[in-house]
Order: sequence, then C-alpha cells, then structure tokens
Amino acid sequence: MRIAVTGSIATDHLMTFPGSFGDQLIDEQLDRVSLSFLVDDLQIRRGGCAANIAFGMGCLGLTPILVGSVGTDFADYRSWLERHNVDCHSVRVSEIHHTARFLCTTDAHHNQIASFYTGAMAEAREIELRPVAERVGGLDLVLISANDPDAMLRHTEECAQRGIPFAADTSQQLARMGGEDISRLIDGAAYLFSNDYEKALVEQKTGWSDEEVLSRVGVRVTTLGPKGARIDRRGEPSLHIPPTPELAKADPTGVGDAFRAGFLAALSWGLSLERCGQLGNLVATHVLEHVGGQEYELGRERLLSRFAAAYGADAAAEIEPHVRCPHP
Repeated sequence: MRIAVTGSIATDHLMTFPGSFGDQLIDEQLDRVSLSFLVDDLQIRRGGCAANIAFGMGCLGLTPILVGSVGTDFADYRSWLERHNVDCHSVRVSEIHHTARFLCTTDAHHNQIASFYTGAMAEAREIELRPVAERVGGLDLVLISANDPDAMLRHTEECAQRGIPFAADTSQQLARMGGEDISRLIDGAAYLFSNDYEKALVEQKTGWSDEEVLSRVGVRVTTLGPKGARIDRRGEPSLHIPPTPELAKADPTGVGDAFRAGFLAALSWGLSLERCGQLGNLVATHVLEHVGGQEYELGRERLLSRFAAAYGADAAAEIEPHVRCPHP
C-alpha cells in the first residue's frame, strides 16, 4: 500500500517547566495574560507532524512517501529519515526560508504551551500531488496532516478531483482555521483523525453533530490520551481500544503522530481496525516514554512482546508476519 504523508517537517525546541501552568493563571485577569516561565531543560529534536508519522511508519518496516516543504538546512534531517526507510524524494526545498520551528513548554502535569514558526512550510502550497503519484506508480492513500492551511486545502481538493482516498488530520490547525475550511478538509475523508478535544472543536466550528460528521467520513478515529482510542463508523457500534501500559512518562510531544504511524502501518497490512488502533496505541506509548517524537526504537521482538502483553497472543500473532522493524 503506497501512502503519502503530507504535512509539517520541523525542528522541535522542547522545554520543561517544573510547576503547573494552571497555578499561574488568575481567573479575573485571563483577558490580559503576561507570563514568563523559567524552564529547567531545553532539548532540540527532529519533529513536524508528517516527519514524525513517516518516521514511525519507517520504523515498522514500511516506506512512506514524505511530502512537505523544508529549508536548505534539511540535509542532516533528510539523511536521518532516509536511514529510517522514509522516501524523501517529494520533499520541496525552499531557497529562501529555514525549515519550520516548533517551540513547546511542558509543565509537570504534561500540559503544553507551544508556538510554531512556519518558515519553509508556507511553500508547501506549491506542491502538486500528481507528480508524486506518477513517480511511485500511484497512491493508495494520502494523509493530510497539519501543514500550511492552503497546502492542506489544495491537497484535499486534488485528492477529491483525482479520486485518491485521503485521511484528514487537521489537529493543530483547528485553532487557526474557520468552520468552512475545516468542513472542506474533512468532507469525504476515508479516515478522520483527532484527539477528543479536537473532536469537539471540529463539531463546534463546523456546526455538524457527531452523526453528521460520521455521515461525511468513512472512519472516525479519536485518541483519548490515557484512555486509549475510539473508532467510529456510521451505523456501527463504537470500538474502544484500551491503551498500552507505559513504562514511564517523559514527554507527550509527538504521541498523536506516533499513533497515526502505527494505525496506518496496520492499515497498509490489511489488518482490522481493532489491530490498527492497538498498534497505534503501542507506538504512541513508545514516544511518551522518550523526549522528542523520533527518539525511540521499535525492536521487533520487544514490540511483539509488549503487543502480546497488552492485547493478547492471538492479536500479536496477527501482526507478527508484517512487522519488519530494522532493529532486532
């Protein structure tokens, strides 16, 4: 299954604040917040939604096609991704902008305050998907993750025009985009990804009820943080996927991207939606246990062992023939 992953490619600047953001907020003065947080740590990591998702898929043995826009400072990052099975031939290099930057502070309760500098990502709107499809012999699915808003709309419209199935993953751009544009991004999607907060925001901004959203997409996938994930289809009972127990909690950055990587990998193997959600949860847990969205390794034996412990030996036996992790 040939999957193109479109979206942001960025460098993450991750900081930790030992206290609670909530303790610094004064109810009567929320209309004029002015705060500065003295952080204990700064780590610079590779990131971006599309790059994180493609990395995770590559770690499972797939060869996802990364589609996005970067700066000339991308050379080392490109090498890293290519060493992890990511096809970077369709990444556009800007001549004038740096690769995007994500700056995020996480408090002691894993709440986050973040800013995102677009940089070269603004040029993603110039990317046409047809040459990508022609180069690889056709596309079976295009994931449209958080990116330059115009790029997201262009990719969605092109998929609809060319009859290419697409998965909508509006995530961080929901705060910036209005209801009309959000409606255009998700209407007709084969899959719709969001977390539970974003799910409510989609419904609020579009004015569509949960039932109306389900009438416009094939499968709605909602991540629930420590409660796992839920998968919905119109006229079918909801499928709840319990979480994979974590060994530690280091940083939540990139957890949602990792879930998508696992889900799409299992989907490409032709497995059930239940297995897709389970593998998504397992990969997401690996990210939660590390600082940064691409700092984990998926060793084949350990992954299968953890999968069996969380979801049973029969479930692990179903994914075992497909898992091609580069690590032992």
